[in-house]
Amino acid sequence: MTARDLLETWALRLESEQKRVSGAELDQPILHVTCGLKHSIGTLHLYELTLPPGSFLEHDTPISIIPPDDMEPTEGIVLGGQGNVVFVQTFDAIGQSCANATVVPDRAGFLATSAKRLRDMLAQPDAYRLGPADRLAPLLEAPTGAGELSGAGAGSSILTTVWSDELSVRRQRLAVLAIELIRANKLILVVCPDHQAADALVGSIARAMKAVGLMYKTWVSRYEMALAQQIEGIGIQELGFEAQMHQFYAKSRAEKAALRRKYDRFRELTPVLAYKGQKQKDLDEVRLLEWRLLTQVTDLQAKIKEVNATLGEYENLPLLRRLSLQAVGKNVESLHQYLELYESQCVELRGELDVAKARIDELVPEAAVPKDMRPEFDELKEEIVRLGGTKKIRELLAAEEDTNRQAFIQNRRLVVTTASRVLSDPLFSRVRFDVLIADEAPWSPAAPLLAAAGLVRERIVISGDQRDIAAAGLWASRESQLK
Repeated sequence: MTARDLLETWALRLESEQKRVSGAELDQPILHVTCGLKHSIGTLHLYELTLPPGSFLEHDTPISIIPPDDMEPTEGIVLGGQGNVVFVQTFDAIGQSCANATVVPDRAGFLATSAKRLRDMLAQPDAYRLGPADRLAPLLEAPTGAGELSGAGAGSSILTTVWSDELSVRRQRLAVLAIELIRANKLILVVCPDHQAADALVGSIARAMKAVGLMYKTWVSRYEMALAQQIEGIGIQELGFEAQMHQFYAKSRAEKAALRRKYDRFRELTPVLAYKGQKQKDLDEVRLLEWRLLTQVTDLQAKIKEVNATLGEYENLPLLRRLSLQAVGKNVESLHQYLELYESQCVELRGELDVAKARIDELVPEAAVPKDMRPEFDELKEEIVRLGGTKKIRELLAAEEDTNRQAFIQNRRLVVTTASRVLSDPLFSRVRFDVLIADEAPWSPAAPLLAAAGLVRERIVISGDQRDIAAAGLWASRESQLK
């Protein structure tokens, strides 16, 4: 049996179960539920729900929580729990606590969504890679796992099995394998049967990565909110996908705010320095004029000095010298006229100098640039040029922040979730991975495992206790069980 055959079989089975759940009205509201907020990360909130005795909610079941007092309801996903106490991840907060809330499970909707995903995989074969899933099909077809012998063995490059009686041994081998795949730059999807197992595996992998010097916070992402605070000394809350994305976009918003402050400061300094530059240009021109006036005054003073010297010794000059002066029009009378002319010109020039100096006194403070302003402006200008100029920065600041979950999860090297979430969450229909690792695979139903296998391009790793395949009975289809 091929993967396509199994997909068809399980799609029919899920559709049949969905009709049975809807017809029997099993998704009955649960009344008198007490809710308490455990913690929040980004836009997600983890609530502890205490159900009435005898009530039960299966993990990964979508639910609606309707608080009392006409408060807005919120949607959520059951992550697990024990007895009548369950933990729910919600998308909206309903306060620190509330009593007498109503919980409406949507198991029928979950089954319908799951069946639709399998149908999409059949209808869009080019969008999914069913080659590795074909190697998994014989293993899922037989209730005891005997189909493994007819498919790829433990040493296959496409399908690898990690069977062991000891859970710690299996987890250790998976952690080593995950490190090898991360170092090989592979995108890894890890699925577990429930969220408690997912938290435990994340802790094991993170601890192993820490031991070999790898930055596990950079590579590992737990898709849902972790139920535990720490696993094996590793704080796994910070490894949550929402926490990582919230931190990333918080940093992005902070960087954007810093860029806006720099851009606003650049725009503030630009006209100020332009004004200062123009005033400096005016100051330079007035100082040049002052220098020219001073030069002219100096020349006139030299001429006045020369005329006074000539007049002082005119009577004692030799005859030929006086005749030569008179020949060029310099006699006593004309020398006095020259002296008056030079002195009147000096007076005019000194008046112009006074005006120039007054203007200089006005321009000096106007053209003065504070000591730190120019280096600050030069630094801002260099940063803006590096980022592509003011037009590019305006585009960056005007762009709306888009929390693209698909792009963000595609950049995670190792994503850990449950097989059921892969089947029912629309996000996983749009992302692809290189390797699938199924932890405690016998306890994950066949349909979610097939959906996860359809997302990988290269390799599937199945881990667990082989005896659990028959004990769990989650792999063989109903038709196989009847044979």
